[in-house]
Amino acid sequence: MRIAVIGAGIVGVTSAHELAADGHEVTVYERHAGVASETSFANAGVIAPGYVTPWAAPGMPLKVLRHMFGQHAPVRFGGANVLAQLPWIWRWWRACRPAVYQANRGHLYQLARFSSQRLHALTQALNLEYEQARGVLVLLRSARDVVQAQASLRMLGELQVGFELLDPAQCHRLEPGLNVAMPLQAGISLPQDEVGNCRQFAHLLKAQAQRHGAHFLFQQEVLSLSPGASPKLLSRDLAGNATAEAAFDAVLLCTGHQAQRLLKPLGLSLPIAPVYGYSVTAPLSMSDIPTSLGPRAAVMDEKFKVAISRLGQRIRVAGSAELGGAPGHMNAAALRTLYKVLDDWFPGAARLSQASAWKGARPMLPDGPPVLGQSRSPGIWLNLGHGSSGWALSCGSARVVADLMAGRDPSIDVSGLEPQRLKA
Repeated sequence: MRIAVIGAGIVGVTSAHELAADGHEVTVYERHAGVASETSFANAGVIAPGYVTPWAAPGMPLKVLRHMFGQHAPVRFGGANVLAQLPWIWRWWRACRPAVYQANRGHLYQLARFSSQRLHALTQALNLEYEQARGVLVLLRSARDVVQAQASLRMLGELQVGFELLDPAQCHRLEPGLNVAMPLQAGISLPQDEVGNCRQFAHLLKAQAQRHGAHFLFQQEVLSLSPGASPKLLSRDLAGNATAEAAFDAVLLCTGHQAQRLLKPLGLSLPIAPVYGYSVTAPLSMSDIPTSLGPRAAVMDEKFKVAISRLGQRIRVAGSAELGGAPGHMNAAALRTLYKVLDDWFPGAARLSQASAWKGARPMLPDGPPVLGQSRSPGIWLNLGHGSSGWALSCGSARVVADLMAGRDPSIDVSGLEPQRLKA
């Protein structure tokens, strides 16, 4: 088939590779000058299937309300823009019911586990070399954090995810760069999980997709879609401002929250909202003090929902969830929280004078899982709504969608992931 893939973030690149490897004629449209230029650009890089959970969870509405008044809140609202998200918030609130959460948690975990397996298979088969490290340590600052973590530990046990509850001394042996002066009650070691450079991986896989014949068109903005047996798309060259129409056998949207602009004219309403995340990346300090080690792999601060990752000779600290924000506005309070958590655990480990800050829109669906499969509009397929877990879910999602488009049964049960659940 001749297939157009719209979007070259990590989800679009992995989809293009799987489709091209299957023998399809693939053309990728991307409005930026390269792959992984938006949400995939500077994420935390953590791949921990057992911790890929829906944001819509029992007790979350009260937690969000409490966070509104905290100086270092992990969840923030971006001003008046949040009013436009009230229908999304209503659907999110309804998805927080225990039974709905349990079902969505299961759907996400099986996809995340399959995606991790697919990532490892691709890395080995294609001999991909990118910045990566094994092991994730979840830091529990207080006894209250330990109590609140019990539900997650039970869930990890039910899912048969390998983990170990560590005392502070064991945490420091596992991550010797941790600040010994910082109070620490316990840690959860996830030895099979990992951290990896998402953007680097996307560039490597793009090259592999091109070897299979995939064609990448950059600085090309898709203006509209015409569904049908031979769906068409109208695109505009952002460099020369010329427009062109092309016909395909299928069109696959991997455009994150931007998908609404293309789907609404087709009568498709997908409740997808941009929830902004922040990160700060800085080179490791070259001083001889022990804390200059930084993290060996990745640590997650459970209280502040912030991840600190090692990517080669750099440290990345990432977190925050901002609903209703604006893409061009950097929230100073969110950045202060990232710097605080980094300084708490690894003071002096990074050259902050050379730090770069980033903000990206995570495409979030109210109930949690992404939508994978054919929409109600003929010829239009979806691989959307991965939220903050695009890197952790991308390889598996791409393989699932490629199998569905070829008429094959995917390797996992896709119930709960279909677009029809959201009437898309």
